[in-house]
Amino acid sequence: MAEPATIVKCLVWDLDNTLWQGTLLEDAEVTLAEPVRRLIAELDSRGVLQAVASKNDHDPAWQRLEALGVAEFFVLPHIGWGPKSDSVRAIAAELNFALDTIAFVDDQPTERAEVAFHLPEVRCYDARRLAVLDELPEFSPPTVTVDARRRREMYQAGFRRKAAETDFQGPSEEFLRSLELVMHIRRASGTELSRVEELTLRTSQMNATGVHYSLPDLRALLADPRHEVLVATLADRFGPHGAVGLELLAKHERVWHLKLLATSCRVVSFGAGSVILGRLVDEAARAGVHLVADFRRTERNRMMEIAYRMTGFTDEACGCAAELAAPAEEGVQRLHLHPTPQAPPPTMELHAVSLRDG
Repeated sequence: MAEPATIVKCLVWDLDNTLWQGTLLEDAEVTLAEPVRRLIAELDSRGVLQAVASKNDHDPAWQRLEALGVAEFFVLPHIGWGPKSDSVRAIAAELNFALDTIAFVDDQPTERAEVAFHLPEVRCYDARRLAVLDELPEFSPPTVTVDARRRREMYQAGFRRKAAETDFQGPSEEFLRSLELVMHIRRASGTELSRVEELTLRTSQMNATGVHYSLPDLRALLADPRHEVLVATLADRFGPHGAVGLELLAKHERVWHLKLLATSCRVVSFGAGSVILGRLVDEAARAGVHLVADFRRTERNRMMEIAYRMTGFTDEACGCAAELAAPAEEGVQRLHLHPTPQAPPPTMELHAVSLRDG
């Protein structure tokens, strides 16, 4: 059986006679073909980021993209006179993407060859293939999550946020307050489950067990009144971070069992994981129940163990664990906490569903 194609995360466009028809420095006007306009929008809706590597003067080229109504779709325009392989390499580095998730399209064989020679992992396409690009498996992710459809918006907000942090003078906690962070914790909806599944797969550094929950697993938990499937989203004054946290919780009479806590590594510096965990502890304290959390040590999730320990979870056994439906799987520790009420987070506004109403 053939291996599935590695999905392209970012397509880097040439401009002259590729994205638009004509050469900017030679022709009186360059135009954008409607099929290309539709392709740009379609890839964007699938969560494929798009950038530019073009040999042109930056300002007039960017002004032309704005006049054509497509400038907003491009996250990292590299427009200048250096080798295009340098531009593609810089784009991959700025996005923190592996080179085998980058694609490059250009009408010139010499430009494609130059990129392929220096960056053999990058997939290069002739501009004549634009008509079928969105039909290729590498540009067709099997599922498109809610967050994927606004991935470009989130990256653009991230670049603005990073620039603001670079310019900020003062303590890091003050910078976090300046972001006007707002977190929502709510019960997951059916339309969010593909992103929830993605969180169980992709957050190994901040995943308490490393266990993958499939879509059927998650649908079963969502339908079970004894379980809570909670998703945390985060936004700030620059824009959305999207879904950044997941809690899978089984509720028993005397104990709540946290089967999985996973948070996005992108928001570790904002303290998102501590806020999510703190809210759960506070809810448990007000409900008068103990907390038991599953933890499986992996090569990468030491930060998650530290988060549990700092919150007060210990290895000390408690009789409440007898209520749990099944013993722990091999390699899984069950950490215990007798919760106490928690103070609101100091650096963000929190809106969370009550876990005591169901």
